[in-house]
Amino acid sequence: MKKNADQINFKVTPELLETHGGDVDVAIDGRFPSQYFNKKVTLVATPVLKYEGGETAFAPVTVQGEKVDANNKVISYTNGGNFNYKDAVDYTDEMRLSDLEIRITASKGLKSLDFDPIKVADGVIATSSMVINYPDPILGVQREKNTTGIYDPNIDKFQRIVPDEYTADIHYVINSAVLRNTELKAEDIVKLKEYTKDAFEAERKELKGVEVSAYASPDGELDWNTKLSEKREGTSSKYVADQLKKEEIEAELKSKFTPEDWDGFKEMMEKSNIQDKELILRVLSMYSDPEVREREIKNLSEAFTSVADEILPKLRRAKITASVDLIGKTDEELAALADSDPASLNPAELLYAATLTSDKNKQLAIYNSFMKVYPQDWRGFNNAGMVLAEQGKFADAKPLFEKAEGLNNNEPIIKNNLGAVALVEGDLAKAETLFGAASGAGDEVNYNLGIVAIKKGEYDKAVKLFGDSDSPNVGLAKILAGDYNGALKSLENCTWEGCYMKEYFKAVVGARTAKENLMYESLEAAVKMKPELKAKVATDMEFAKYFDEAKFKAIVQ
Repeated sequence: MKKNADQINFKVTPELLETHGGDVDVAIDGRFPSQYFNKKVTLVATPVLKYEGGETAFAPVTVQGEKVDANNKVISYTNGGNFNYKDAVDYTDEMRLSDLEIRITASKGLKSLDFDPIKVADGVIATSSMVINYPDPILGVQREKNTTGIYDPNIDKFQRIVPDEYTADIHYVINSAVLRNTELKAEDIVKLKEYTKDAFEAERKELKGVEVSAYASPDGELDWNTKLSEKREGTSSKYVADQLKKEEIEAELKSKFTPEDWDGFKEMMEKSNIQDKELILRVLSMYSDPEVREREIKNLSEAFTSVADEILPKLRRAKITASVDLIGKTDEELAALADSDPASLNPAELLYAATLTSDKNKQLAIYNSFMKVYPQDWRGFNNAGMVLAEQGKFADAKPLFEKAEGLNNNEPIIKNNLGAVALVEGDLAKAETLFGAASGAGDEVNYNLGIVAIKKGEYDKAVKLFGDSDSPNVGLAKILAGDYNGALKSLENCTWEGCYMKEYFKAVVGARTAKENLMYESLEAAVKMKPELKAKVATDMEFAKYFDEAKFKAIVQ
């Protein structure tokens, strides 16, 4: 049997071993010819992956002759027979250049004999292990709720120019448009004058304009109220214009009138404690015709008395609003204060100041200051950790992310960043769980899950998760999914300046699609950027058919 071992047929799938999801899978169909297998022999076949510096054995398979008293697969002496085998071992980088051989030990009674090893395949294509394991952390910013009520990480509340306004009312007596001195001397009118003058004169304020809105209360005939509110607009806007001229304030003045202030009526009713308030509000919602509204409300005689006493007098008015822009510190001032006096800046200003420099050390210094000035705010710790992560210092970033989590345990941005740490540490399950908890934090989460998908061998899923990312990992995912044209397009569109892996993956596309010029040009570009790649290229089974080519040897030497 040893002498004729070359008659055993082994078919290995795949013919060239590959790693997927961190494993090297192998399927072997073994066929023994007729009149080969001794009826009293037990044969143990062990696939072994042999490589420089070591070897890794797969699980053995045992078959036996017809007269062996055991429960193994029986091989007929007369007809021969076959066995089917599948197993996997953990991939290590030493397996990149290796041979798969079958080692057989045959035994008969107390005697045993080792056959010469039989090489059955080459290994291992390890392209899937070359995913760039550099997950994206997310910056913690001053956030506010979006229109759906969800906190949006892309909305930063820092505003250099903040709109502001002050409003005062001039009230009129019923059916009159005459300005009363008591109203013009009221506290809110005095404050409005002061506010407007200060806004015009202050260095960091800009008076945008003054608007007068005159109203009549929603009682009486509509035609009369229209004329009345128009007259009130005239007297109030003239008063404002005279005051602006007197104080030598330059400002745009706008005015308008509203015949019957139903909006104001509704707002004041909602805030009141008037009996039958809900009934009156229901009338407003049921009828749009102002005359019908007025009639139905007056029918509620007791309630209308309260309305006439408490609500209507407040609606006979002219509302005067001064609009102002509050102008904040310049970028230069913010940058200087972040360095010299960070405590003088509010959180939004200090966070913004860190974005004014691309120097990672300066950013880190600002976030360190933020942690001291605002120790209960998670963003300082998170953002300092992010800077370290961007520098590849995930181990140093980890305790900062953990501190941030302690301050805000439910923040999805922090979950993403802790997931990035777990991914770099190799804890795939923990990373995936944390990224799941980070849902909605940003596109970075899906990108990071795309890396997880490649590591798990889920290449189509990775392509979908990466979306529009310009990372070379997108090209890698498409290579592994068999979309070579798509992979090449993504790699060509990659904006990662000086990225040698972009060129390496293009070379893989060239090798798999027999585009030798693309392969050689890309390999030359890759090793020029990073000469240390030569050893990896020289042992990459993607390029096995070119190992003996002079042009290939020149690149890797």
